[in-house]
Amino acid sequence: MERKIRNFNIDWLYIPEDIADGDKISCDESDFDKISLPHANKILPHHYFSEDDYRFVSWYRKHFRIDDKHKGKKIYIHFEGVMTIAKVYINGIFVGEHKGGYTPFEFDITDYVKYGDCDNLIAVQVDSKEHPEIPPEGFIVDYMLFGGIYRNVYIKIVNEFHIEDVYFVVDKLDKHSAEVSILTTLDGTKVSGSKVLTEIIDKDGNICASSVIDVRNAGKEVTQKIKIENPRTWHPDHPYLYNVAVKLIVDNTVLDDYTFKTGLRTVYFGDDGKFYINGEPLKLRGLNRHQTFPYVGGAMPDRVQRKDADILKYELGLNYVRTSHYPQAVSFLERCDEIGILVFEEIPGWQHIGDENWKQLTKENIREMILRDRNHPCIFMWGVRINESQDDHEFYEETNKIAHDLDRSRPTGGVRYLRNSEKLEDVFTYNDFIYNLEGRVQLPNHKKYLISEYMGHMYPTKSYDNLQRLIMHARLHATIQDKQYGVPNIAGASGWCAFDYNTTRPFGSGDNICYHGVCDIFRLPKFAAHFYRSQADPKLYGAFVFIASYLIPSFEEENGDKLLIFSNCDFIKLYINEKFLKLIQPNRIDFPNLPHAPFEVSLKEVGVNYMDIRVNNAEITAVGIIDGVEVAKHTLKPYGKPYKLLLKVDDSEIYADGSDCTRVVVSVVDKNDSVLPYANIPVEFEINENGLLIGENPLVLEAGRGAIYIKSKRKPGKVILKARSLYVSSEAKIELDVKDLDYLYL
Repeated sequence: MERKIRNFNIDWLYIPEDIADGDKISCDESDFDKISLPHANKILPHHYFSEDDYRFVSWYRKHFRIDDKHKGKKIYIHFEGVMTIAKVYINGIFVGEHKGGYTPFEFDITDYVKYGDCDNLIAVQVDSKEHPEIPPEGFIVDYMLFGGIYRNVYIKIVNEFHIEDVYFVVDKLDKHSAEVSILTTLDGTKVSGSKVLTEIIDKDGNICASSVIDVRNAGKEVTQKIKIENPRTWHPDHPYLYNVAVKLIVDNTVLDDYTFKTGLRTVYFGDDGKFYINGEPLKLRGLNRHQTFPYVGGAMPDRVQRKDADILKYELGLNYVRTSHYPQAVSFLERCDEIGILVFEEIPGWQHIGDENWKQLTKENIREMILRDRNHPCIFMWGVRINESQDDHEFYEETNKIAHDLDRSRPTGGVRYLRNSEKLEDVFTYNDFIYNLEGRVQLPNHKKYLISEYMGHMYPTKSYDNLQRLIMHARLHATIQDKQYGVPNIAGASGWCAFDYNTTRPFGSGDNICYHGVCDIFRLPKFAAHFYRSQADPKLYGAFVFIASYLIPSFEEENGDKLLIFSNCDFIKLYINEKFLKLIQPNRIDFPNLPHAPFEVSLKEVGVNYMDIRVNNAEITAVGIIDGVEVAKHTLKPYGKPYKLLLKVDDSEIYADGSDCTRVVVSVVDKNDSVLPYANIPVEFEINENGLLIGENPLVLEAGRGAIYIKSKRKPGKVILKARSLYVSSEAKIELDVKDLDYLYL
């Protein structure tokens, strides 16, 4: 029998308290709720709550059966993430404990389970209280940790002799061939005549290369060298993935089959300061991502985690992201592999370094992170220094050594705010906040140098702030990126940050949100988001135009009558209604280095009085031109009264597993379908029996927008969601299908 990986997420029981007999078979389960994973230990409002609200101990229990046919096999329970301490019991017997919420762990439960018609019980005590002895805690932390079994759980069934791990490395790569090494780690008692067969398979199912090796005289680890002719490379602009199938074979029978997707690519930072992928320089343009979502913290299913990657790639136009300040969901990284986003992945931590036991847990975090993720082509660097911490020579020598021992194919970085801190990592990664309000960046003080953060707390901006602040926020992001593009020996820069996020008492705006994102906490764009989107190559990602303004009187606005337009087009044609005003060139005076400089124009300079536009209910249109062809446009229209609600759902269907969900964006618009940026009105929702609403009800819109989530139940059907407000005359409605499960559960 080959390996079986079974999703173990459905039909759990949950109680939000530390009961005395939570591990016992005899425990009374009548007060437990039926839930599925991923699961937040508490549903919260999107702001104005305390970290104390989720800091408690809870219990999760699940009854399951193991078929008789699996007798003699090895049974493992695998957790992708539990916040913060998990104690696992099988049939009343303690199996193991794991400390730390951001990395995976698994336990061998072979000796504790019963087979056939016998009922098995797994019980997990989840301690989500504050734990100063566990990274990242120990001092104040500028983000919330939340609680619960908030990532996926799997059952793994393998033969006693099986594949424990596979490590894939590209040794050499050019347009003609690729040379790769595959290190396979075996576990269990060897079976006579066993071999390891490794196949590299393209997207069409063709075997491009293979290798077979007799493991009779080999140790626990087996290395194979494989050459691939005419390779398809992985790159953010063309992220080609191969299947790698590693099979343990005995007498022509497959004993184990370890299969994963990966890409052929090389990465390094040159002495010239540039980042190279596949031997070609690439300027890194990115943002930082917290995995925090409204209402449930990190406990979003794979669908929503993957959606974040799509937003970063297609709505923000990025080629890289930093996973601040911890390893993030596997499904997020898998999507980055698929669509082409480079990832700088970092260990848990925020400024504080604890005692020796704390440091030991950090070193375990590094091992768990790298062993989990080293086959992802998207990851180009490991963050092995606690974010913004002081120097600690011995500690950071060890963290770098662990990373290099486990993965020889990627450099290490260490994020700091100390300009003259000791550089033990391969790349000096630096949070540059010094001159950001002047739009500057500091010149590199090391050959290999990456700006890991800028902006953020220097200019926090809410989606409902005044127009001038939204414009300045966007312009500052553009100015800083322009400056880093102008310094060839800066490898790149990632702004702080992609999305607003929930934070602890000492930080943020007093409502437990840091408004540092270019999008709000619902992932809805502020003006700065459109700047990043405008930097994407139009040939690959489409033409784009956005006028960063509202069509409102601006007597008190410092910006006056000047329009700021973000676009990746060659020129902009400006119109008032149907009247052509001017062909505008990009502003290469203030933005000489960006791939696509913003456009700026004064309406007075083209003979237009801004107030006349308002009085006459005129429209302003910017039309993007590439190679003489009109390819994109954006129109500003004068605002009317609230007319209707718009509901937009990310997915037309979800699965009936009890945890799958999708975002629903709600907006209030006028008769022109323009979102009303100052209509902060309450909206009430009604959902039928086939779905659950996750979010505030009523929800008060911010900048005329907001979002809730529709979550599935355990039965298929059609979900109907209705929204209404006293400020509009009619209700809005959407429907989506909840499909029966199309994959196996145990």
